[in-house]
Amino acid sequence: MTYESPDPSLSQARSEVLQQLEAWLDLPMLILSFVWLALLIVELIWGLNPLLDAVSTTIWILFIFNFLLEFALAPHKRSYLRRNWLTVCSLALPALRTLRILRVVRAARGIRLLGVMTRTNRGMRSLSASFRRRGFGYVIASTTLVALVGAAGMYAFEQEVPNGFESYGTALWWTAMLLTTMGSDYFPQSPEGRILCFMLAVYGFAVFGYVTATIATFFVDRDAEDDAAEIAGTKSIQALQAEIAALRTEIRAMSHDHSMIRSSSQPADLEGH
Repeated sequence: MTYESPDPSLSQARSEVLQQLEAWLDLPMLILSFVWLALLIVELIWGLNPLLDAVSTTIWILFIFNFLLEFALAPHKRSYLRRNWLTVCSLALPALRTLRILRVVRAARGIRLLGVMTRTNRGMRSLSASFRRRGFGYVIASTTLVALVGAAGMYAFEQEVPNGFESYGTALWWTAMLLTTMGSDYFPQSPEGRILCFMLAVYGFAVFGYVTATIATFFVDRDAEDDAAEIAGTKSIQALQAEIAALRTEIRAMSHDHSMIRSSSQPADLEGH
């Protein structure tokens, strides 16, 4: 059984159809991803009533249908699966919760931890698809998303341990301090909480450097536009470049005139001899 399309023209046509389908479903999938993540937060903090559980299941089925449709259209199946393996995990985990073997408390908590990470990843991927490039706006939106979902996960894992989080607000404040690298006096005690804390810390460390560089670039650009700034402004550099170009033109003109004078004086010198 082959997973690659043998006809290049057919592969190109299927790729175009897949891209068009992704463009059409970009906004609906983004909205559904946010709703699914919101339901995950509610589930981790308070639990889902039958109505919300039915809504979550319906969204899950729509995601599965969307994935299967895109997989059927993808000309390169293996490459598509390699790019979307976390999406496959996020769609498979809700089904695993129905297995009796996973009703053990520790296994169920591990599945919840994987669900937090994979469903957050799906939300971030849907969010990134709505941005033309992953700029500052994407970082702020994704960080907010990670903070909200991460706080819900930390509250779910740490609320039953001694001196754990008493409310979601406390967990959200702790998560925000962790993402800004300021830290807190509390250290997670459950294995799932420690793993999630480590993931949040790594994300916060990476994002904090990007945000710092972006803010610094913003102020440098403002100084560059100010002629009175201590650093060389953009306008000053452009004026200097224009002056150098004018000097080069003048030097070329002077060299040309000098060569013309020398060439006109040479016959007169020869006649004198």
